[in-house]
Amino acid sequence: MAKLKISKKISTALINSLGAGVVPRLGVEHIAVGREQELKSLLQNLDDIAEGVSAFRFIIGNYGSGKSFMLQLIRSRAMEQGFVVADADLSSERRLAGSNNEGLATYRELMSRLATKTRPDGGALVSILEGWINKIQQEVAKEAGIRPNDEGFDDQVEAKIREVVQYIEDLVHGFDFGSVIIAYWRGYRLDDDGLKNASMRWLRGEFTTKIEAKAALGVRVIIDDDSWYDYIKLLAKFVAEIGYKGLLILVDESVHLYQISTTVTREKNYNRLLAIFNDTMQCKAEHLGILIGGTTKFLEDPNRGLFADQAWRRRTKESRFVTQAGVQEYSGPVIRLNPLSQEEILTLLQRITEIHALNFGYEKALTNRDLNELVQEIVNRLGAEALLTPGEIVRDFISVLNILHQNPKIAFRELIHGSKFKLTAAGKDANLVEDNAAEFSL
Repeated sequence: MAKLKISKKISTALINSLGAGVVPRLGVEHIAVGREQELKSLLQNLDDIAEGVSAFRFIIGNYGSGKSFMLQLIRSRAMEQGFVVADADLSSERRLAGSNNEGLATYRELMSRLATKTRPDGGALVSILEGWINKIQQEVAKEAGIRPNDEGFDDQVEAKIREVVQYIEDLVHGFDFGSVIIAYWRGYRLDDDGLKNASMRWLRGEFTTKIEAKAALGVRVIIDDDSWYDYIKLLAKFVAEIGYKGLLILVDESVHLYQISTTVTREKNYNRLLAIFNDTMQCKAEHLGILIGGTTKFLEDPNRGLFADQAWRRRTKESRFVTQAGVQEYSGPVIRLNPLSQEEILTLLQRITEIHALNFGYEKALTNRDLNELVQEIVNRLGAEALLTPGEIVRDFISVLNILHQNPKIAFRELIHGSKFKLTAAGKDANLVEDNAAEFSL
């Protein structure tokens, strides 16, 4: 394997994240193993979104199978390609609908995590708007041969801004959305921080009453629990008009919808999700992609999962021909993450070993033979069929590397064959060096 060339920042982020049992937000491409077909399918979705259509995919797998990892990987690829991205984890406070603005809470989380290639850590809404305004100012200066302080310059800039706004005014809530964009420009033009802040608050869904919004911006509506998805569509159209490829929304931990105890509330969320699914699959949205990460139970449980609803079952159940052929179909609405092969797990451990050595500045000591022995030990204890989700071993493998690096007298074989090396069934905690290691869900 060619020697890795990654920065200290990325190697540290990878080691720290993997060691803590969370999915890295930096450098995920360096540990991407065994998901080539799934990634190829999702990248095709990005190409389609850039052409103006919409896409909706479920990423389904058991705990530790790589759902969150796959979402982070496609997030990184999308930003590199010029998309605006936003991701959020669902929880008891953040859902798709609810009686206490849980849907609006999800929208607010997405807006706070809005990211671009130049602002990968989120909070990119201001930079998106001001970058667009600066670009228009440069175009006006070049085309008209005038400078920002010359008379008529701001009027020409506003005319170009209104040209873009006109493209979205015919959509649902488009007029009010456009009015707020114009208000932000006027605040920018007049150096009025109050007007700019009010515009940001409205776009982020932070106004709680229509009276407050009208007083601050002159608009008669606010983003609420019923309308937030309409504004996601507007934002997708808007960012595409100002030079981005489109908007990609990533929603993880959808198992929280499955766990809603009240049937009426759970079905309300499933119905909202179905409306979004139908909307995107019928291409009623433009330049918008939505990826949902969920467990097999969330999808297939006949009592509480999506399959409890015949409409969902009809849309997401695999074709009888897929089942008959015993293969996986990567172009449907559901991508299933199957266990990795032993060879793929071995490749993953090789990469982690090299990154760990690079990060701490020592010569890699473990050989491929050592790593293969570890994989075989796991297979022998769990059984090959029960293994090979990345989350079963990665977190504790980092622990093994740390122990060996910090305690040179401990032998690798002594550690992995010792009585402390305990593994439970797939989907549960995998404990290499301690009995109570936390579950690592990639």
